Amino acid sequence: MTPVELSRTVLGAVRRAVDAGELMVDVPEGAVVAPPGPGGVGDYATNIALRLARPAGQPPLRVAELLRPHLVGADGITGVEITGPGFLNIRLDQGLGAAIVRRILDEGAARYGHSDALAGQVHVLRVPYEVRAEVVADVLARMVASQGARVEIQHQKQQNHLKDGKHETVDVRPVPAPQDPAPLGSDAARWALLHPAPSDRPRITADHLVQREGNPLFRVRYAHARTRAVVRNAADLGFAPDPGTHTPGTPLLPLLTDYPRILTTAAPLPRLPRPDAAAPARLARYLVAVADAVLDLLPATLPRGDEKPTAAHRARLALAEAAGTVLAGGLSLLGIDAPDHL
Repeated sequence: MTPVELSRTVLGAVRRAVDAGELMVDVPEGAVVAPPGPGGVGDYATNIALRLARPAGQPPLRVAELLRPHLVGADGITGVEITGPGFLNIRLDQGLGAAIVRRILDEGAARYGHSDALAGQVHVLRVPYEVRAEVVADVLARMVASQGARVEIQHQKQQNHLKDGKHETVDVRPVPAPQDPAPLGSDAARWALLHPAPSDRPRITADHLVQREGNPLFRVRYAHARTRAVVRNAADLGFAPDPGTHTPGTPLLPLLTDYPRILTTAAPLPRLPRPDAAAPARLARYLVAVADAVLDLLPATLPRGDEKPTAAHRARLALAEAAGTVLAGGLSLLGIDAPDHL
């Protein structure tokens, strides 16, 4: 179950509670689900009860108590706990986690997270003649195209002739780069322009070239290369990735299932979307989070000493390979190389 699917499940629970007369609220258009914060448990948490408390005229804990029975037993959900002021913490069927890992490995970097959900839509991005705006628009176009839409990039002096009501025109105007980033080289230059929020001034400095932990671009590319290395090393030891029937609990799994949602933040459904110029920065920061999580997983991926490979090793190896696949796919959308060796 992906976060988008879980969000729909949460909204279904709200709808059932409303239909049963337990809650007197308008069913919201969306429900936020995310990995639990401090004090949380399970795979995901949602604050939907806190959001609905005021319009329902009920304390958040009471709203959570009303929603919990409508979530328990839903397909893919094995448990729901209430924590804090009214957060609903959701445990997912771990077999579904293995299925997601299998899906990532089957679809590969070029297809996982991509869809035709926006097929037939055309988006026009209006861009000034400035290097950062050009790069942000290029990546935004790739992200929207990954969901099946077509993108046209127009510069300021060009006229937009698409005025039939079926096209969405968006101005892409991030804070300009303070200097030419070309001396950094293509990959580091793109990262320097894309990683900050579009409202932040980018740093065009040699820090982006340093191969050390403090450089986020290095961490992402290093994590990808390390996942490829452990798969090669496992082959030398005579075993291969296998998600099995479950995947050992790890913060990495919810992150991987977030990948399709990260891509569609550029084009939220079901309305005709407005591509969001902040989406490339969100993708870059998401890749950093995945890299940090997989680097924590890797030390336990291969057997040590005389230890024989177990099902847990094979499952962790599959999870690591899936993470590497997502990192490669995300870097590709940013227009950045993902080398197998660093």
